[in-house]
Amino acid sequence: MDISILFLFLLCLLKTPSLSSSKTLDILRASSLSVEKPADALVSANGEFSAGFFPVGDNAFCFSIWFTRSSAPTVVWMANRDDPVDGKGSELSLLGDGKLILTNSVGISVWTTRTPVPASLDASKLQLQLLNTGNLVLHNSDPSVIIWQSFDSPTDTLLPQQALTRISSLVSKKSQADYSSGYYKLYFDNDNVLRLLHQGLTISSLYWPAPWFDDPGQAGRSRYNTSRDGIFNVSGYFLSSDHFEFRAADFGEVIPRRLTIDSDGNLRLYSLQVNSSRDWVVTWQALSGPCQVHGVCGPNSVCSYDHASGRRCDCIPGFKMEDPTDWSFGCTPEFNISCSQMNESSFVQLAHVEFYGSDIAAPLNRSLQGCEQECQKSCACVGFQFKFIGDVGQYSCYPKYMLLNGRRTPNFEGDLYLRLPKGTSLFDNKTASDDDEPRLRCIREVSKQVRRTYENKTVKLLLWFATAVGGLEVICVLLVLFFLFRTDIHSDPAEQGYLLTSRFRRFSFAELRKATKGFSEVVGRGAGGTVYKGVLPDQRVCAIKRLNEANQGEAEFLAEVNTIGRLNHMNLIEIWGFCAEGKHRLLVYEYMEHGSLAKNLSSNIALDWEKRFEIAVGTAKGLAYLHEECLEWVLHCDVKPQNILLYSDNYLPKVADFGLSKLLNRSELDHSSFSKMRGTRGYMAPEVALQSSHHI
Repeated sequence: MDISILFLFLLCLLKTPSLSSSKTLDILRASSLSVEKPADALVSANGEFSAGFFPVGDNAFCFSIWFTRSSAPTVVWMANRDDPVDGKGSELSLLGDGKLILTNSVGISVWTTRTPVPASLDASKLQLQLLNTGNLVLHNSDPSVIIWQSFDSPTDTLLPQQALTRISSLVSKKSQADYSSGYYKLYFDNDNVLRLLHQGLTISSLYWPAPWFDDPGQAGRSRYNTSRDGIFNVSGYFLSSDHFEFRAADFGEVIPRRLTIDSDGNLRLYSLQVNSSRDWVVTWQALSGPCQVHGVCGPNSVCSYDHASGRRCDCIPGFKMEDPTDWSFGCTPEFNISCSQMNESSFVQLAHVEFYGSDIAAPLNRSLQGCEQECQKSCACVGFQFKFIGDVGQYSCYPKYMLLNGRRTPNFEGDLYLRLPKGTSLFDNKTASDDDEPRLRCIREVSKQVRRTYENKTVKLLLWFATAVGGLEVICVLLVLFFLFRTDIHSDPAEQGYLLTSRFRRFSFAELRKATKGFSEVVGRGAGGTVYKGVLPDQRVCAIKRLNEANQGEAEFLAEVNTIGRLNHMNLIEIWGFCAEGKHRLLVYEYMEHGSLAKNLSSNIALDWEKRFEIAVGTAKGLAYLHEECLEWVLHCDVKPQNILLYSDNYLPKVADFGLSKLLNRSELDHSSFSKMRGTRGYMAPEVALQSSHHI
């Protein structure tokens, strides 16, 4: 029979049944379904399906479609399987623009349809209806005009007459009790072949049809087709566009059926027993061997199966289970073989054990000894697969860099030779058997015990955000109160820790007394005050000038602080801070190790003419900056050798002591503000001397 005729026959079964007898949700009567009203659900006309909020965990619900006539409700579709909502205030709404939207308790959307309503349709007549096929349909009172339907976006199940297409796929649950997206997927690959894929957290692999087939044709598939479609009818017959087909064991009976990719990775067709039990029975499955599914037991572990205990996972010798609750993480080694110890390792035989994939190479026709040597040569080799192929009379050798998808089957005639370090209890030159390996819990038993407790991610995020904002507000309030308290204590701007016009810090009198060891080491004296040597807490050596209270009041002190704070030149002394505490007035300068020019001129230190010339030029540069380059016109008023300090091995100069300076704006050409003599006689600024002569 031609395949196109079969497809035509199957697609004819998609004829939509009558819509008039089932409960609908429309804009005019009721535009939403609430999670707080379990009875407020959509029911198909035949009573086999319901659509509403289905509990998937503690205070967690997903909008779902489920079979109602089975012995237990069986979910066949979910809208928000990975983002459930909580049991208060969540609802599904039909908006005026024709979109379905699912919102949680705080009104945030977690799922919505994106199909626009054609402009020619009346949005006020939209209806959401659950059909007898289990298809949830949004239409405009016209069964032939479907705006959106759940059949276009399956989760883990196909229903009769529901097509699997190039843009849809089936994704398994994580476990029997966890409805979130799992690790197995049924889909059409880019070569148009229907496949099963294990998609783990870090590793992915195809396992159906058998991955060792070089050509899908060896598995009865065809990649030479122009479509990607698969569908099965109510009688239990499935056909896909790559020529794959199967029939249910009870083919011919028109009974409820579903095709589901289970959490264990196998694809199964289920039929509902219409007798009193109302149970689901498997009438077809893709893989006959449960251990043929990839990713079941994780790396470095072996899957085995027997009818008595079912499927189980075991770590290979020398390895231990990584996560006792989840076999998908596999096993980790209890030993270490470095590249320098390659010759100190040997091999243990695991009979009838196969690990698929992760081959370093495939040397042709190597003997067992030759294959072992190939593995010994590679630092990355963790073992090798070895098998004698009797039909062709040759050996197969596959060194492995990873041990994935392991299984033990009696009908597999090959063995795995596991690389282990010599001289340890892990290696005893024996062949490992089933009895040598510890029996661990069956993966199916573990999966039944694990039930995910869902949380509303949006609410949790909002709570974290609110907590962070609240904490930030508390910190801001405390900072404001702190600074207000500080401002209240130091209401005088002159006594603040930092002046707006300066770049230095305020010291307490106690700090500077400690830095100078009680003002014990005098390095200079003048009319304005005494200079002491000190060491700051950060170990900087400094010169601290303690001003005479009688000779310089607060006004002069603040003038000097503000003046020097605004200046920045290599030939001007740098001030690091000040103290204004009670009657104490102190300035903290950088320390000049060679002292003043006056001291050096009177000492035995030879200042040749070249050094003296450089000192004169440097001093002139500093004064020129004060007079011409800084933002305000500054007169030093007391330029003398005692106020020229020297530093470095070259005795470079820096001008100091601005305590008697006078600030003038450049526009103030009238110098009448100098009402009294300033500075030391013989060293006064010419401007002061000239001005003073006019007053004599």
